[in-house]
Amino acid sequence: MLGRAIGSFGKALGDRRWKAFGAGLEGISKEKVDVVVIGAGVVGLAVAREMALKGRDVLVVESASTFGTGTSSRNSEVIHAGIYYPPNSLKARFCVKGRELLYRYCADRQIPHQQIGKLIVATSVSEVPKLSILLRCGTDNGVKGLRMMEGSEAIRMEPKLHCVKALLSPCSGIVDSHSFMLSLAV
Repeated sequence: MLGRAIGSFGKALGDRRWKAFGAGLEGISKEKVDVVVIGAGVVGLAVAREMALKGRDVLVVESASTFGTGTSSRNSEVIHAGIYYPPNSLKARFCVKGRELLYRYCADRQIPHQQIGKLIVATSVSEVPKLSILLRCGTDNGVKGLRMMEGSEAIRMEPKLHCVKALLSPCSGIVDSHSFMLSLAV
């Protein structure tokens, strides 16, 4: 499937490299679509779904036997809050907005997810300034509810923890990425 789609694409562009790759595929039927999405992971499926909802004819090309078997199946399944990106950057804005949209999407479709929060810890006094930088960065990015706490308070939340201070990010969470991808694929 991948060779057929790329061969057709190359011929349409008139690119010699693509023509060479598509050589010998002349007898194979060609798809006529508005959009070709290469890769059926989280991003590919989300793009394909959005294009299809806008009325486009979409072809998703995947080299594996099913969707989501590459990087998307090996991620941490964390819903990030948006504290690590430079303030006002596209990454920061997309992360904060995307987190909000993802929680709503999952809730609306009963996709397993949970807003469990996250602790970022300083195990020594020398690491505390890094937490302060993250707090400021996250606040500048519009992450709500960030709060610095003493190590003893964090240890009450997680008894096996050893730290002198911690930054609580209450809007961080987790999602079942396979259920999420399945919802995008149907």
